Amino acid sequence: MAPPIVKRYLIAFDKYKWIGLASFGLVVAGSTLVAVQPDPAPSYLASAALAYTRPPVSFSATGTQIQQQGQELSQEILLSDQIIESVATQVKVKPKTIGENVALSVPQAAAPKEGEAAAPAIIQIKYKDSDPKRAQEIVLALMQAMVKLSGEINSGRLKAIIAKINERLPRAKVELQAAEQKLEKYDRLQRPAILAAENGSLLNAVTVSQGQQRQIQLTLSGIDAQLASLQNKLGLTVNQAYVSSALSADPILASLRAQIYQTESQIELLRKDLRPEHPTMIQLRRQKETSEKLLQQRAAEVVGGGGTAAALTPNSRAIRSNSNLDPARQQLANQLVALQTQRDTLQKQLADEIKQEARLRQEYSLIPNKQLERSRIEQEILLKKAVYDQMQAKLTDARTAEAETVTSLSIARPPVVVSDQKPPKSVPITLGVGAILGLLVGGGVIFLLGALEGTFKTKEDIRDNLKQREVAMLGELPLMPVDDLSLDAVPTILSAESPYLEYYEKFRSNLRRIGGKNLKVVLITSTSSLEGKTVSAYNLGIASARAGKRTLIIETDLRSPSRCQSLNVTLDADATVEPLRYYGSLSECIYLVPGVENLYIVPSAGPVRQSAAILESSEMRKLMEDARQRYDLVILDTGTLSLSNDPLLIQPYSDGIVLVARPNYTQENMLGEAVDQLTESELGLLGTVINGADIIVSMPQPIAPRVYPPEEREVSVG
Repeated sequence: MAPPIVKRYLIAFDKYKWIGLASFGLVVAGSTLVAVQPDPAPSYLASAALAYTRPPVSFSATGTQIQQQGQELSQEILLSDQIIESVATQVKVKPKTIGENVALSVPQAAAPKEGEAAAPAIIQIKYKDSDPKRAQEIVLALMQAMVKLSGEINSGRLKAIIAKINERLPRAKVELQAAEQKLEKYDRLQRPAILAAENGSLLNAVTVSQGQQRQIQLTLSGIDAQLASLQNKLGLTVNQAYVSSALSADPILASLRAQIYQTESQIELLRKDLRPEHPTMIQLRRQKETSEKLLQQRAAEVVGGGGTAAALTPNSRAIRSNSNLDPARQQLANQLVALQTQRDTLQKQLADEIKQEARLRQEYSLIPNKQLERSRIEQEILLKKAVYDQMQAKLTDARTAEAETVTSLSIARPPVVVSDQKPPKSVPITLGVGAILGLLVGGGVIFLLGALEGTFKTKEDIRDNLKQREVAMLGELPLMPVDDLSLDAVPTILSAESPYLEYYEKFRSNLRRIGGKNLKVVLITSTSSLEGKTVSAYNLGIASARAGKRTLIIETDLRSPSRCQSLNVTLDADATVEPLRYYGSLSECIYLVPGVENLYIVPSAGPVRQSAAILESSEMRKLMEDARQRYDLVILDTGTLSLSNDPLLIQPYSDGIVLVARPNYTQENMLGEAVDQLTESELGLLGTVINGADIIVSMPQPIAPRVYPPEEREVSVG
């Protein structure tokens, strides 16, 4: 048996053989044209070589670098349009002709081994022409143009370097000056503090401030002790001592006190003889009140600030009590006030010293940051100065290289012209090669067109695809001949001696084995037309009937006419007029198939327009229920899945679905989609049967009757 790939190719060849023959003819015709063409005119090849060179003396790094870059010229640069056009103008040849016939080989520079000098790289130039003199002239012109171009490229690179440095140099100078001015400004503001921290004067100032604070605190301790002693001796606070001293030292207050004492003495003397309402008593009291009022006003003036500078006594009696200090107590009071003033001064000095110390400490803590900032500015200046110095050095080096820069190429070998005559081609060999290529191209076209169809070519392809999808294989049915030559005829196995019966019997037994004992209604469908679903349904019914099972075939493809004529059944013409009445009467729609015992068929009433309404009608439901009760096996021959959803409408009446596939007709993508839909939707896919498979069926040999001799006949009859 031939391999599957050979089968697929033979099928594709049978279908696309004319296209393959046309491809073969085109290739052979092309090779014939090539073979009959005359040999080309003799040509000449001019070859020459260029070598990379270095200047004899080099004092600048820029010149050496440019020379090294000049040795990296590519083929695109050396054979640029500018070079070709200039040479074409010089030799009066079209630029396109030069570009098509010139060949340039630029070697890759290899690193020399240690201890060995680098070998000079050679650039090979070749040019083909029918005129040897012109070929030599063109090669020489190309070499001269390339040498000149190399020098111009080197000079251009050097000028570009100098121009770029001159462009960047002023900006670098401005940036350097700006950084220097920034450092100068920073030193004017922060350099004294940094120097003070570096030479220790800042820390010394902190130490001195701390010593002064301790000295002031000791002095304050002594003053506090003196203040406490004087306050205990006088019994007065500092403010009270200040007021009493001021009041006791004022002569006016002393005079007013004397007047008040005198008036009080007179009132005391006259109180025994005169009543309080006496005019003299009244006048003395008024005189006393006036003196007390004047005493209070004077006390306020003496103390100062309208009595706000110190605590002023509220009445004249207290003022008189506070203003009667003797000279000794008055001196102590003055000393107490002086000590308090000194104490306040020292406290102010102590607070100032504390603030000064805090400021010095804060300034000292900021010194590292200031030093870092100054170092950063200095580093920035150094970097900018280094860049500026490098630019200056590079500019000087580039200007030195102006005298050293020359071309990097030189002529290593002048043009040499040799004949480039090719041997004449062999016509038989050319035709033979064309024939072989034609066979390959034609066969490849046929194979490609067959592969692009998207259909299964062999039963093996269908079997492998279904195996990957884990779908059961119910059988492989061979292609059957059609006895009736009409287009609508279906090949059947009505004859009991048909050699195809065993394949459908195997299909039936596999279906019974997978479906189980409860399998009574089987729905047979396919993805598209001409795949043999009706053939499979009819012959499965015949095989089941011959196995002794009451079998009913129901044609539920109402979009197509019935094919029951293949079973020798004639459909009543009135069935298509009223299909609902037709399916509602079992006696009218069920026909016995002649010649096959136990086989019945319900022919299709189609084609009808409202097929969905009939399939979902109560008449159809009643027919399905009665058929399930009366028959051992019911086969539903439905339409294709690609044309309508009628198979899915009739599916609820079935116990399982059988999908029919056929080589050269079943599309791979359609079969995959149908299997996925039936599997994912859990519609009860039992398996798949391959119809029209490439199977060799052995035809049975007729048994010749035995001829008995006369003597045996008598014995047999007797």
